[in-house]
Amino acid sequence: MVTSQTGDMEVETFPVLRVTALGQTQVNEAVVRESPLTIILNNRELVTLLCTPADLKYLAVGFLAAEGLIKSKDEIKQIVVDDQRGVVRVTTEAEDTESSERLFKRLITSGCGRGAAFYSAADVAQLKVESLTSIAASEVFALAGAFQRRSETYHATGGVHSAALCDNRGILVFHEDIGRHNAIDKIFGECLLKDITTADHLILTSGRISSEILLKIARRNVPILISKSAPTTLAVRLATDLGVTLVGFVRGQRMNVYTNAWRVTTNGPEH
Repeated sequence: MVTSQTGDMEVETFPVLRVTALGQTQVNEAVVRESPLTIILNNRELVTLLCTPADLKYLAVGFLAAEGLIKSKDEIKQIVVDDQRGVVRVTTEAEDTESSERLFKRLITSGCGRGAAFYSAADVAQLKVESLTSIAASEVFALAGAFQRRSETYHATGGVHSAALCDNRGILVFHEDIGRHNAIDKIFGECLLKDITTADHLILTSGRISSEILLKIARRNVPILISKSAPTTLAVRLATDLGVTLVGFVRGQRMNVYTNAWRVTTNGPEH
């Protein structure tokens, strides 16, 4: 076993027996690393996520922000990352009652590696994305192509999801992880800590769009969510209600616009 580095995400190389219809051979195969990350908020253990052990600070902060447990980097007093133990401790200036109550509202989601969320149904009523931003269909296809080419760890291992924050011209922030939730949280964590706005931008993801993914991006006021995969029924309904343009199955020069299609402009005729 040999540890190596692909981009900023660690992989390990294992000897495997490759079998085909023509026979078998011994080869070395790259495998993406999987490790637990425990997030401790204000000295209370919040959650343990299974993730690719890279950019753990971004993952922890992005998770807390996406779940509404922190709203800005100004609330953060200290972040301590222990890469060896897989622990990130986040201390905020003041622990509010609402955040404390959320600690005990854990919901196991449909995420890769069993994600966790702390929102309740009441949170949905408070969200509405009002952005007037739009994107041309040709720009969606160009971004999807650049996104696919950017996924170095996926090309090396086939074992990760990718996510990116984009504007109409290109990719602004990019991350990969074994969990589709984690990849998006790393995006939001970096944006929050570096003061990169997410409003009037779009998120590209390789993963299935479920309700908790939709809620994560709505919390950050992202108006457009694009995936090469499929959405769920609840995600489509939530996107309609929350004012998010939901685009799925972006493959080559085709895509499905499920909700708020007015944000996607096309030049071709209707059929």
